[in-house]
Amino acid sequence: MALLEVKNMRKSFGSVEVLKGISFSLEQGQTLSVIGPSGSGKTTLLRCMNFLEIPDKGIIDVAGKTIFDAESSHLNDEQIRRNRLHFGLVFQNFNLFPQYTALENISLAPKLQAKERPDFKANKKEIYEQIESKSVELLRRVGLGDKLGNYPHQLSGGQQQRVAIARALALTPEVLFFDEPTSALDPELTGEVLNVIKQLANEDMTMVVVTHEMSFASAVSDNVIFMDGGYIIEQGPPAQVLGDPHEERTRQFLRGYDK
Repeated sequence: MALLEVKNMRKSFGSVEVLKGISFSLEQGQTLSVIGPSGSGKTTLLRCMNFLEIPDKGIIDVAGKTIFDAESSHLNDEQIRRNRLHFGLVFQNFNLFPQYTALENISLAPKLQAKERPDFKANKKEIYEQIESKSVELLRRVGLGDKLGNYPHQLSGGQQQRVAIARALALTPEVLFFDEPTSALDPELTGEVLNVIKQLANEDMTMVVVTHEMSFASAVSDNVIFMDGGYIIEQGPPAQVLGDPHEERTRQFLRGYDK
């Protein structure tokens, strides 16, 4: 059974249909890379998956349970918040809170979530200590154990993105999404972020990565989707999609990259 299954997802903005029937599935521990030209719908797909946008049509299943069906779902704010807990999202531009340290950026959301626990008032100190301990461990996991008290402006772009990855992991999502996580970085810093994502793949984290790094997609992915014009043009193992694509549009796109 697939951990994540998306069926016939469609999304329009006004008269412009951006997603035109997207379907795919992802097994536990797999990494799916999504490639394609600008404007192909990749970011909109991730935003719909995280309910930053609400799909017009389609179904989203997680671990065999339907969490969204456009035909029957009219989600309120609480349902949207609960659905988002299945997923973590790492943005292109870090989106860290500048007034908080690296450690505080990671622990903020878990602390807010903890306030909903029935035992929170009685065990606040212990709960917060557990959250901070986990946050420290996450920073160490991404190679920033010595940057706990640093503010975002004191970190390089690559370090900020690694903090953002740790923050996305803090709520223990079932699937982690990356929206071109290296696009705002210079080449020297790109490698350190990709290495963290490779490490997560080796640890069997289930991930969907929108990327323009073809060598990374080839090395890390279990499957690759090529999108263009709101459609999935081709999908399959990286050796096929990146190495021997069936579709001429895929071949045309890949000619612009060193594979």
